[in-house]
Amino acid sequence: MEKVSYEVLFAEFRRVLDKHGFPLERSQFCARIFADNTRDGINSHGINRFPGFIDYVQRGLIDPSVDPLLEDAYGAFERWNGATGAGIVNAVHCMERAIALAHEFGIGCTALRNTNHWMRAGTYGLQAADAGCIGICWTNTQVLMPPWGGKTPKLGNNPLVLCMPRPEGHLLLDMAMSQFSLGRMMISAKAGDPLPVPGGFDEAGELTRDPAAIVHTKRSLPIGYWKGSGLSLLLDCIVSALSGGRASFQIGSGPDETDVSQVFMAIDLAKTSAGNAGTVVEAILADVRSAEPVSPGRSVTVPGEQTAKRRQTSQEIGIPVDPEILMRVRSL
Repeated sequence: MEKVSYEVLFAEFRRVLDKHGFPLERSQFCARIFADNTRDGINSHGINRFPGFIDYVQRGLIDPSVDPLLEDAYGAFERWNGATGAGIVNAVHCMERAIALAHEFGIGCTALRNTNHWMRAGTYGLQAADAGCIGICWTNTQVLMPPWGGKTPKLGNNPLVLCMPRPEGHLLLDMAMSQFSLGRMMISAKAGDPLPVPGGFDEAGELTRDPAAIVHTKRSLPIGYWKGSGLSLLLDCIVSALSGGRASFQIGSGPDETDVSQVFMAIDLAKTSAGNAGTVVEAILADVRSAEPVSPGRSVTVPGEQTAKRRQTSQEIGIPVDPEILMRVRSL
């Protein structure tokens, strides 16, 4: 892996976005999101995804200049049309609206259709937490895994985010409904590394840790087996119904993933909690961390801690990136 500074990476993203028609403010904004994702170790939705993002722009699948359109508003709920704009831009806007509604009503919810890949899902949970809100959001995706008991891919991996604000560092759960995201498996397959636990099925129908075999069969393993399958299905039903947008089966399993549907929720703790949210959360964390670790000398971690550690390391010694992908970005 090659190490680069945040500033160098941001400048490269910004140069390419400027070149491909992104307005100045939007170019800076999108470059920052891609750089932040890479800095935090989420390369699969940072630098690794960037060339594909630009390919979508070049092919007209992403319009860099459009803004999302408000279609309906009912009190604390709004429905938006992404107009095939940049998924990052649409997602940040809709979480901003959910936060504004939460500040007014205590809770806010927006649903978004006709948008594109939002890259790192956790970005929008952290956005809500920075505003003092609990953040909840999810998206459907193209078909990537079979329902429990089936062989044919029919479900998206439909990432779900839950984020709890706290001064010492937000608690962030950002998880796909498959045991491993497609991006993570592709990175492992390229490196020739096995997955730490079985992540899907091979051609013989056996559970495997071989990411290349799983990418080939498109038979990812749902988290919790039948539970993850059911959760993926319900997330798709809810997001499609609320947004009026496309479901995973309508997005399909082809090479292009466009016009997905998303939901963003924010809950304003200042309005809705009993005033002791911070005390309760810290007590829960203290109890969880008191568990005896499996390995001596290691501590129990909570969601968001490992990302914070990777961020600190990247800031101190540089961001590790695949040199081949960095070369591709520089050639764009």
